[in-house]
Amino acid sequence: MKTKKSTETTNTLGLPIKETEVIAAELNILLSNFQVYYQNLRGIHWNIRGKRFFDLHIKFEELYNDAQLKIDLIAERVLTLGGTPLHTFEDYIKNNRLKVGKDVTVDTDAVNLIITSLADLLKIERVILDESDKISDEGTNSMMSDFIKEQEKTIWMMKAWSEEEI
Repeated sequence: MKTKKSTETTNTLGLPIKETEVIAAELNILLSNFQVYYQNLRGIHWNIRGKRFFDLHIKFEELYNDAQLKIDLIAERVLTLGGTPLHTFEDYIKNNRLKVGKDVTVDTDAVNLIITSLADLLKIERVILDESDKISDEGTNSMMSDFIKEQEKTIWMMKAWSEEEI
């Protein structure tokens, strides 16, 4: 009968333990930033004013519903990797890298906040994508690829709305 080694190097998913812990920590940073992004979207949804109110109000709701789903996916991935998802506002603010949008009521300011927030989220996601690729963590890798693809398209659409070039 073989005895189990006390110094296992991989987890039950077959991923290296130390590298997986780093990815879970990076996912928690992403989770924190997504929570701030979500709250920014709620704020602009509630406070948007002007002639484009009806269109933007609906679009911002669509975006915050999508962000809420992604928040859950990120937290569940942290759990899958053996970590604990951050869940306090204190943790979110401590790990935040996004601009906090306070009292944003002007349509162009709201759209620009979304563009810059998504660009900052993409930076975090690309670090995670790179790290997950190194250890063949396909679950995290696939999720980051999906997020990146969707967010790049949203940036393009927001810039088209703003009549800016990418």
